[in-house]
Amino acid sequence: MESPRIPSPAEFRFRVRLRTRWCDEDNQRVLNNAVYLTLFEEARLAYFTQLGLVQANQFPFLLAQTNVVFVAPGKGGAEVELEARTTELGTTSFTQAYRVLEAHSGMLWAQAEARLVLYDPASGAKRAMPLEFRRAIAELEGLP
Repeated sequence: MESPRIPSPAEFRFRVRLRTRWCDEDNQRVLNNAVYLTLFEEARLAYFTQLGLVQANQFPFLLAQTNVVFVAPGKGGAEVELEARTTELGTTSFTQAYRVLEAHSGMLWAQAEARLVLYDPASGAKRAMPLEFRRAIAELEGLP
């Protein structure tokens, strides 16, 4: 399986603090793997809200693919720092990378890469990336 392409920690320009819940642990007393997808989604919401690209908590895109590498066991009831970076802008899709770190120790719990596709909610079909969407991301990330 191909590993996600994760930029160096210094390249991440967006960070948000979140908290896991004690009930997010599975029966092995580690953070359940599905919780990481929710953390990535919460990071996306904060990222695109900061850019002014989310209206009424509705994303203008859908998640197409995610590749997660679990590095160390996470815990419930912990403060975490999520880092997000858009690494590629296409015509109808874009790629983001994420890192999940325990906030106080800085220990890396997981990293991931996701492909997201812009879509028209009325038709359910993918659509071209609007220029203002591209510009806002490119400006934050220093992308062409």
